[in-house]
Amino acid sequence: MSTEPTPDVEGPLTGYLVVDLSRALAGPHAAMMLADLGARVIKVENPGTGDDTRGWGPPFVGPEDDPQATYFLSCNRNKESIALDLKSDDGRVVLRELLVRADVVIENFRPGVLDRLGFSAAQMHELNPALVVLSITGFGHDGPESWRSGYDQILQGEAGLMSLTGSGPDDPQRVGVPIADLLSGMYGAFGTLAALLQRGRTGHGQIVRTSLLAALIGVHAFQGTRATVAGEVPKAQGNHHPSIAPYGLFHCRQGRVQISVGSEKLWRMFAATFGVDAERPEFATNADRVRNREKVIEEVERVFSDFEAGPLLRKLNDAGIPAGKVRTLDEVYAWDQVRSQGLVIDVEHKILGSVSLPGPPLRFFGPAGTAETTLTAHTAPPLLDQHGQKIRTWLGLTAANGAGPESGLDKEGRAAC
Repeated sequence: MSTEPTPDVEGPLTGYLVVDLSRALAGPHAAMMLADLGARVIKVENPGTGDDTRGWGPPFVGPEDDPQATYFLSCNRNKESIALDLKSDDGRVVLRELLVRADVVIENFRPGVLDRLGFSAAQMHELNPALVVLSITGFGHDGPESWRSGYDQILQGEAGLMSLTGSGPDDPQRVGVPIADLLSGMYGAFGTLAALLQRGRTGHGQIVRTSLLAALIGVHAFQGTRATVAGEVPKAQGNHHPSIAPYGLFHCRQGRVQISVGSEKLWRMFAATFGVDAERPEFATNADRVRNREKVIEEVERVFSDFEAGPLLRKLNDAGIPAGKVRTLDEVYAWDQVRSQGLVIDVEHKILGSVSLPGPPLRFFGPAGTAETTLTAHTAPPLLDQHGQKIRTWLGLTAANGAGPESGLDKEGRAAC
C-alpha cells in the first residue's frame, strides 16, 4: 500500500505504512526498526501525556517548561506523531482511516483491551484483510498467566535471565539495558517482515504474536540446552564463559582486558605468546580448562600482571588473540569505528535543535557489494501530536470528528516533519 513519495534513496520498506499503537519500549522499538528500513511510521499517542516514556526520567533535556526525556528519544526516531483518544468517536474515526491504509499495525495492550475499544484483530481485518498485526504482551496471549502485566526486569527474573547474570549464584543481576523489551521488539519486527513476505504470496495479512517471556527464552541459547538436554541448572558465574576457558575479563597491571580463547589453536598461540605450558594436565583441553577454571584464571592473571592494559592489548592483537577493552558509553560513541559504521546519527529536533542519537544497526549495498544503499536521512523523535493535523488532512478528515473534504494532497503525501 503506497503511502509516500519515493525518496531519492529507497529503503527496503519504502512505500509501507506502519501504525504504531504501542507504548513504552517493546512495540516502539519494533516500529523504529521498520522506520529505519524506510517504512512510514505513524505513532498514535494519548492526548496530553503521550507515550509513557515521555515522562521517564531523569535525565530530561531542553527547556524547563518543556523537558524532553532521553528515554523517549532512544526508541522513536523516524516516526510521526498523532494524538488520539481511542475512547472518543473522533479518535476511532481517525484510527479506522489509518488502518484502512496501513500495511502493519503494532500494539502491546493487555489482551482484550483493543477488543473493548472496537478494534479486535477480527475487526481490523474486516477493515483491511491485508493488514499484518504485530501484538506484543508480557507473558503471552494465552495460557494460565497471560493476564499478568509484563515489565522488563520482572521478565528478566521470571524467564531465568537474572539467574545467569551476576558475579555468582547468590548475586542475580539484571542486564544493564531493558533486554526483554528490546528482544521482543526485534523478534516482533522479524515476524512482521515474514508476514509481509507471506502476504505477497497470499494477499492476506495475519497476526504475529510474541512476548517478553518468549523473547528471553528464545535467547537462552546453549544455556537452555544445558538445562533441557544435559539436565544441568546453569548459574551465574560472573565475567567468565561457562563452557570455554580462558574466555572473559582478566586483570592486568592498572587495568583489565577481555580475551576469548575459543579454540585449541588459539590456546596454543596464547600459551606460546605468554610462556604458559599449554600441555599442563589441567590445561591440555578446553574441557580440562573449564573444569580447572580458577587455576586458568590465576595463571592468565599471573602472566598479565607484567603488563598495563594498552601494551597488553597490542600484544594480544599482534598474536591473533581476540581481545578488547571495557569501554564506557562516552568512549563508545566517540570511537571512530562506531562512527564509521553509521552508528551515531545527527538529527534536528524541533525543541532541542541538533542532537546525536545511536544509529540503525543495518547497512545495505547493491549487488555484489556495489554502491551502498543504506538510508542516511533520519528524522528526530517527534513531539506529541507534531504531525496530527497534517495526518488528518492527508486522511481527508477535519480537525475533529468525521470526514472532511479531500485535501488535494497527493494520496501518497507524507506528513512533513
